[in-house]
Amino acid sequence: MFTKKNVVIIILTIVFLGMVSIPFAFIYVLNNGNPYHKYLVNKYIPSHLEEMGYSDEDILKQSYMETKHTINNSVYHGHYKVIFKDEPQLEYLYGVTKRGKNVVQFCEKETLITSNTYGEMKTEKTNHSEKKCIGYLDNR
Repeated sequence: MFTKKNVVIIILTIVFLGMVSIPFAFIYVLNNGNPYHKYLVNKYIPSHLEEMGYSDEDILKQSYMETKHTINNSVYHGHYKVIFKDEPQLEYLYGVTKRGKNVVQFCEKETLITSNTYGEMKTEKTNHSEKKCIGYLDNR
């Protein structure tokens, strides 16, 4: 059986491991984003795009992205960018709401000047604009 000495050693080991692992976990989240947010975004948004009738043939590029600044507080921080083949100059952004885990499209679309250079944000209706959208920088 466990003696008092063994129990104390086990408790101290658990406390020590917790104190050592917390800074590593914090640094990981700062560099890579919250893994739970990434999981939710990668789970809900591709299936939403399929439900909207889009296939891999319609999409030029799609990926998860983590912003470096605060965005709309009603959605999770990580979001999804999509570039459609028929509009390669526009980058559409999607997010997952915190309440209800619904997929929303941000009203703002970013124009691409080159593959690494971004232009201005557009809010006009475009080919792939959804009827309901939310503001990217609203509710901060």
